[in-house]
Amino acid sequence: MTDVATEKAQAAHAGLEAPRTIVVIGGGQAAGWVVKTLRKEGFAGRLVMIADEVHLPYERPPLSKAVLAGDADIETVRLVKPADFDALNVEAWQPDCATSIDREQRIVRTKSGREVQYDRLVIATGGAARRLPESLVQTSHLAYLRTLDEAVALGERLRGSKRVLVIGGGWIGLEVAATARKLGVEACVVEGAPRLCARSLPPLVSDFLLELHRANGVDVRLKAALVKLEDHPRDVNRLRATFADGSTLDADFAVAGIGLAPHTAIAQAAGVKVEDGIVVDHFGATDDPRIFACGDVANHPSAWLKRRVRLESWANAQNQAISTAKALLGTFEPYADIPWFWSDQYDVNLQILGDIPANAELAVRGDLPGKRATLFYLEDNTIRGVIAINTPRELKLSRKWMNQGRTIDLATLTDASTALA
Repeated sequence: MTDVATEKAQAAHAGLEAPRTIVVIGGGQAAGWVVKTLRKEGFAGRLVMIADEVHLPYERPPLSKAVLAGDADIETVRLVKPADFDALNVEAWQPDCATSIDREQRIVRTKSGREVQYDRLVIATGGAARRLPESLVQTSHLAYLRTLDEAVALGERLRGSKRVLVIGGGWIGLEVAATARKLGVEACVVEGAPRLCARSLPPLVSDFLLELHRANGVDVRLKAALVKLEDHPRDVNRLRATFADGSTLDADFAVAGIGLAPHTAIAQAAGVKVEDGIVVDHFGATDDPRIFACGDVANHPSAWLKRRVRLESWANAQNQAISTAKALLGTFEPYADIPWFWSDQYDVNLQILGDIPANAELAVRGDLPGKRATLFYLEDNTIRGVIAINTPRELKLSRKWMNQGRTIDLATLTDASTALA
């Protein structure tokens, strides 16, 4: 894959002049790593970053955990300290919003009326929290969590509440519920599917998370079809949720964590190919050789998964951005990382590496339903996926074997009495 892809990329960019002005649309983690890497790789030209948030690039994983709990703020989640960012000599147009891309003239225009001509353009716009249908929501006591300011406001509201309703039993919803319990707030999680994190986890691990949250006092309701959110009939400062079976649930407010909608509109309007994200190659290049994309918004061909995928993860936002920044300058190093994701809930650190089908049969090493186990998904005696529950060292060793394509003996792998190494 890589040699052919590299040759194609080099050929596509061979006729282009070296960039003097690079524009980055977006100001999150991926955008931050693009500008950092460009300067590290020696780009000395004009660098413009257009972002709708007032904050310089920061990392999002702490938002549903430490920031929400009040244990972290902007100073602890920054990607780059302000003084170090100043040293990068980036024109940060913040807060502003890129509204259009004129590909013919190579101009980006913004909401405030500014415009800039680019030699290369990077779209690292991420996404927005998916919204509940307007027909369902008849109250203002509903929050979403995507930005730092939303996390800070949500944390303050949590600390002044007795009970929160969490809509969605995915990663964000479960982390919010865990943080609420840490703060002593009652939490109810409602999920329309028959199990938690059904899109990304096999039933064995969904069941583990269900028991974990119930053991920590969370009221988890599965197959719960929400039909209405409205102000409480006797207290306008609270809300009432109504479900398809006629049951109701009262809370001080609700948080919806029902997924991410990628910000692809500006690319689509410019005629850049979009299909569940902005379609890019192994180096982050779109079908326009001057335009690149990376992070949550990019749909790339994963060498490990052997299919196209749009990944929403901290590791992808960082590492794909680094690869893309190098490609902007003519250094084509394919982004071919094994997908990696992690979540912290209560005293559990859960990490997922690789490709694990929802119906996968897992080989278990360690104690499950206890809180220390490593679960393996194997194909032809090689590890294709790992779920590590409080076993980071075993995940690290598994990653090494996966990169090597090493053949594994299943009996030895699951024998917890023998060190994995």
